[in-house]
Amino acid sequence: MKFLTATDRYIARLIAVPLIGTLVISAMLLVLDKMLRLFDFVAAEGGPVSVVWRMLANMLPEYLSLGIPIGLMLGILLAFRKLALSSELDVFRAVGLSYGRLLRVPYMYAIALALVNLAIVGFVQPYARYAYEGLRFELRSGALGASIKVGEFTNLGKKMTMRIEQSRDAGRNLQGIFVRANGKDGQTLAVTAAQGTFLATDDPDTIIFRLHNGVLVHDDPKYKTPRILSFSSHDLPIDLPQIENFRGRGDADRELTIPELVRVGKAPESSPALRAEVRANFHFRLVEVAMMLLLPLAALAFAIPPKRSTSALGVFLSIVFIVTYHKINEYGEAVGALGRINPIFALWVPFCAVAALILWMYHVVAHRPGGQPIGALEYAFAKIGGRVAKFFRFGRKPVQAA
Repeated sequence: MKFLTATDRYIARLIAVPLIGTLVISAMLLVLDKMLRLFDFVAAEGGPVSVVWRMLANMLPEYLSLGIPIGLMLGILLAFRKLALSSELDVFRAVGLSYGRLLRVPYMYAIALALVNLAIVGFVQPYARYAYEGLRFELRSGALGASIKVGEFTNLGKKMTMRIEQSRDAGRNLQGIFVRANGKDGQTLAVTAAQGTFLATDDPDTIIFRLHNGVLVHDDPKYKTPRILSFSSHDLPIDLPQIENFRGRGDADRELTIPELVRVGKAPESSPALRAEVRANFHFRLVEVAMMLLLPLAALAFAIPPKRSTSALGVFLSIVFIVTYHKINEYGEAVGALGRINPIFALWVPFCAVAALILWMYHVVAHRPGGQPIGALEYAFAKIGGRVAKFFRFGRKPVQAA
């Protein structure tokens, strides 16, 4: 006897298309929203555009951790909704296939995606989050080679200010240059030049700014009048500002893997605040993955509309359901991290309540003849929709013939 029958393969195909489509669309929407903010951030810091794509790549695991449950829910829901609307589900039930048997393939998807999500939130996402924060740090510190902004005053360290009027040949030819530097004992140096070029040196902390056709003004408290020098070529050494090293991974609980969370949470040297924070994050990750094992039952309950009805209310409610539960978990994690309540109660009590609701919904669909767990909502929305349509229909004035 084959483990997967033709019916199983048929259901698998029905689930695969909406699952992959939903996952791609949800990830794209989240990425597009983040992309606009990252472009603004990178442009404000003067960094290269290429860093945006690296930052987005490091954010993908975080988006997938939410997109995978949504894709699983909608993939199973839309597949069973299609079976219900085409009466194929009634045929399967008539030939002796129970809902438990029909859920074999959905649970294969659920278990496989739950393991993938566990690997993402437990091991991949912490490293990706750390890499993302590292890119943000490098942008702010200038380590990514943020260019000097044309037409604006740019500070190079605490003692030098520079302004460039024009930049040509990808920054190799600078024109309209002004430089002011503060030295020791109140000395100042002001330089204007028509053209200039940055040149590398053997010292990685120093570069040479070669200026052409300019004027140099050197002032010192010892001088009665500033010294003025006209030059055709002058090399101005510039000390690059020191860039501090980025912190080590693990300063934030979201950058720790699951084994590291357990180790930090049990370490005697960990403070009570840190222990509460890592415990809350540990249980948050586990409860999010555990809920995926109940999504096939919830999807089935939301998928089947009342007889002789094509209402899509279940699709809408399923999205509201999974997003609301995710927000409840985020609130439970925040409260648990503050130490106000044990993370086990803050996260697993809502999980048990939602699990009981899902099991009841599945029981109504699978074991009560004509059972419909959201039937009351379907009826209420149908009544409201009918009254709205009636209101607009009577609100129209009849057109009289001429």
